Amino acid sequence: MISMAKIDDIEDWLIGQALGSPDMATMFAEMCERLRKCDIPVDRAMMAWTTLHPLIEAEVVIWESGSELQHDLIAHADEETEEWLNSPVRSVLVNKEPRFRRRLTNANAPQEFPLLASLSKAGYTDYLVLPTGFKLPATNEDYPTTGIIVSWATCHATGFSDEALSAIEYIQKRLALAARATIESQISRTIAETYLGKNAGNKVLNGQIRHGDGETIDAVIYFSDMRQSTAIAEQLGPDAYLTWLNTFFEATAGSILDNEGEVLDFIGDAVLGVFPTDTLGLERAVELAVEAADETRRRLAAINDNPATMLPMKAGVALSVGSVMFGNIGVAHRLTFSVIGQTVHAAARVESLTKTAGSDVLVTEDVARYCGSRARLVGSFELSGFTDPQPLFALDG
Repeated sequence: MISMAKIDDIEDWLIGQALGSPDMATMFAEMCERLRKCDIPVDRAMMAWTTLHPLIEAEVVIWESGSELQHDLIAHADEETEEWLNSPVRSVLVNKEPRFRRRLTNANAPQEFPLLASLSKAGYTDYLVLPTGFKLPATNEDYPTTGIIVSWATCHATGFSDEALSAIEYIQKRLALAARATIESQISRTIAETYLGKNAGNKVLNGQIRHGDGETIDAVIYFSDMRQSTAIAEQLGPDAYLTWLNTFFEATAGSILDNEGEVLDFIGDAVLGVFPTDTLGLERAVELAVEAADETRRRLAAINDNPATMLPMKAGVALSVGSVMFGNIGVAHRLTFSVIGQTVHAAARVESLTKTAGSDVLVTEDVARYCGSRARLVGSFELSGFTDPQPLFALDG
């Protein structure tokens, strides 16, 4: 006899989860354990959901009593596997079925999916798939119904009783509410960090959304700009140039991110990144920025060495130390979180000098003092925000 009072306790717990920021996989696993304590014979369960993320299309969690929790991320680029193409879960999604159930001990029950035969061989007696739909931003056009889909399996000799099925359906709707709140929160954070950067995105999510909100930080500045972009855009055309531009950003912005920096802005075909000195320390920030510049060189060289590359991809990189102000600018109803200040203008000026100074990477004196023999003086130049000409150094390979 299933105690509805205990089921109500799980419902209350799920409401509490919905009001917080739980980890989806952990929440799902704990819910399954709680169901078992209510005499609902769940021995295996799987939950899947789509999300809105530039890299991830969906997430899948598989819980099995006595086994380690499995949490998989499905990337947009991943091909649909044979296992997925022949799964009951996919069938429910594609055919928009309200539920799917198979008694695995019934010799007359069809086992049209390989998973059912596998579960039956492993000792499972009953299998159920339930989708719970709700409106959610997502990118997968093949499966337009968003929400969660859960499969339930048991090893109990008689399978799921009618009472257990009712309890599972009841709890899954409450699980969907908690999942929806959590997924939407994750999507909001993903969008903020994707379009603003991790630091700026967190600030916006933490309340810095008013016109004029901002902050000044000290950092090593990385500024890179593509060479001959106008001519390349005209030669390639809009679609091919967009692909070209994203390849360029993989080489430049990707190098910043892979070396603990943050991309603050894309300015046309230029990239502005920072390595904050307050968290990293100046010497470490310079070390990482220099490695980002070196990595940019390596990636561009690899692109240009590829026989499929029809046009040379070139860039100039500038490294300097200074303060940048980033915050909300625009009008009250249409803001952007952008970067402003003399340091930005100076960094752009230093980068432009790479065209005539004989080096694709130029650094200021504050950076050069940490670069040892790699820093070679190329001259002194007028820079925005400085009264006197400033020495600049080439960063030799």
